[in-house]
Parts: sequence; structure tokens; C-alpha cells
Amino acid sequence: MEERAISNIRGEKALALHKKMGGKIRIQSLARVTKESLRLLYTPGVGAVAEYLSIHPSETRSLTLAGRLVAVVSDGSAVLGLGNIGPEGALPVMEGKALLFKEFGGVDAVPLVLATQDPDEIVRSIQIIAPNFAGINLEDIAAPKCFDIERRLKETLSIPVMHDDQHGTAIVVLAGLINAFKVVKKNISRSRIAIIGAGAAGTAVAKLLVRYGVGDVIVVDRKGIIGTHRTDLAPEKKLLAEITNGEQREGGVVEAVIGADAIIGVSAPGSFWVEHVRVMAQRPIVFALANPTPEISPEDARAGGAVVIATGRSDYPNQINNVLVFPGIFRGAIDNHVRTITDEMKLKAAKKLASLVAHPTASKIIPTVFDRRVAKAVASVVR
Repeated sequence: MEERAISNIRGEKALALHKKMGGKIRIQSLARVTKESLRLLYTPGVGAVAEYLSIHPSETRSLTLAGRLVAVVSDGSAVLGLGNIGPEGALPVMEGKALLFKEFGGVDAVPLVLATQDPDEIVRSIQIIAPNFAGINLEDIAAPKCFDIERRLKETLSIPVMHDDQHGTAIVVLAGLINAFKVVKKNISRSRIAIIGAGAAGTAVAKLLVRYGVGDVIVVDRKGIIGTHRTDLAPEKKLLAEITNGEQREGGVVEAVIGADAIIGVSAPGSFWVEHVRVMAQRPIVFALANPTPEISPEDARAGGAVVIATGRSDYPNQINNVLVFPGIFRGAIDNHVRTITDEMKLKAAKKLASLVAHPTASKIIPTVFDRRVAKAVASVVR
């Protein structure tokens, strides 16, 4: 009840602040408008620029805002922990994302919410507006359609496209795990890691951990452990079945976490309990990332024997937050004219992020979001 009361107070303050400001971002001019400059910035001078770009469209991004502007796009189908709340509900979140792009990466970004949840319409809408932007950050689009939308956009656009719920999460999780395994003095390449949740984040985390070389990854969805024994799997989960669960385990959460060195929750509150932590390997690692309420409380995870605990919350140590990644990823992509965010870049970004914590401890495995080194460090590997 106390936690709910605090949440209500914060909610009231947030509503009051947004109403007072009328939003969180604004557009500002880069030039001082005078009688003389107006002739160059707009008519008649701008006509020469327009005519030039009509003949040399490939130079649009060097002469206009399109060379440094990122679109933060959502259909509102999977917003935070609120679910499918539509474009209007998604707008303040996308606006907040644009704020973080600017604050932490110096990247200009604009929120764009779409009044459609049809994958074909989403893809076509973004393709149509793409000439205005240097990159597309997809956000809060539900699985499994998010996988197909991102794939189609990457295939058809000449600018970087990244679904942050997938790849931003995966990069930060891997960075945190690299340091967490140092703390517990285990070799991550010989480890077993269980992931509870097989949506956008869980799928991307599993894929990146496999690419990094984790010993074995086991993914659990609402129906149980994903493996080749399952006949009910959608295409993305079939791929997971092929690259995870090396021991071909069957069952649910209990069977997945027995003997696991780490458990990663990207699902919902209550998805695993203290009893699950107790059957893990010695010196277990627990990442409970559901927001705002983790799958298991840090107190219960500690009671179960967890040595390193991370959440998505700022009021506990080791906050796993995507803001550690997306500003730097797009900063590097824009500065270095990168057309595609590759798996190799993601792996390098995770390693670079982990390296910013020189001496990891149980309560310090990842930089804070206010560490101003982060965006520059991540951007340095996106080439």
C-alpha cells in the first residue's frame, strides 16, 4: 500500500509537471533571423538549396536537419508496463525518449506516434517519412510484429534502424552480465543463463548472449521452456529453439533455473520467486528487469542467495537502463555515416560499456545514466 501511495504521488507530480510545460522538448533555430539572413535562410536564397537538392538528393543530409535527426516511432502497442495504450498514450513516452537522446547523446530526435497497429501500414509510413531522418528508433511496438517491422525497414532503408526494446536492452544486459560474472568469479563462456520472457527484449537478449559465447542459454515463455520439442512455436521462437537450450530441457521456470548461474527476467512481476533462486548454482546472479515492479524484489532475491542483483529501477543499485545505449549508438551512427547497426557493433558496445566500471562490485556492475562518459564511449565503437 505504501509503494502504491508513493507511485500515486509521483504520478500526480508528473501530470502537473507535464501540464505546466506542455511537453518536454522544443525546436530552436540555429541561426539568428535578421533581414539579411532571412534572404539566405528562406526566400529567395533557400530556392538555390532546394534546386540543388532536387538534382543531388544524396546530399540532403549534409544540407538539412535530415542529417542529424532521429525519429522515435511507436504504435503504442507495448508501452512500458502499461501494454497496448495506443498512440496518444505512447506520445509522452516517445517525447521523453527524444529528451534523453538530446540530453545524453546530443542527438536531435522527434517523437512520432502512428495511428495504426497494422505492420504493413507501420512499415510503409516509416518508409514514406524516412527522407527526413538520419535514423529510426523503433519503440514500444509489441512482439512478434516488431521483429518483422524492423527487418523490413533495415532491408529497404539506407539509414540505421534499431528497435531499442530489443537491442538497447540486450546490450545493457550483456554489459551488466560481463561485470556480474567477474564479481562472482565465474567464466561466462561456461555458464548457464535462464531468461524468463520471450518477447522483444527476451529474444534479443538471448540472441546476443549466444553471439557473445555464453555456455548455454535457456528461454522460457508463457508455455514453458523453448526448445525443439515444442510444436507451437512462431518463427522467431523456432530460431531461439535452434540456438538455445543445448541440454534440451523441458518444463517451466523451475526446470530452466535449476543449476543456472544467472536468471534474467524480462517478463512481469511474480514471474519467479525466492524458491527459484535457491535452486540456482552457487553465487547466483539475478536480473529482475520488469518495470516498475520487478519479477522478484531485490530483498527476496538476496534472501534466496543472490550475490549480484540488478533491476530496471533507479532506486536500487545496478539499474539496467536503455538510456546507457541508444544515445551513443545513434550518435556514433550519425557521426560515422553508418547505415546498419550490426551484431558486431552491439557486442563492442556492451564490452565498452562494461569497461567503464574498472572494478566491478556486487552493487556496481554498470555505469549510472548520469555518467557522461557513456554516450561517447558507446559511440566510439559504432563505425
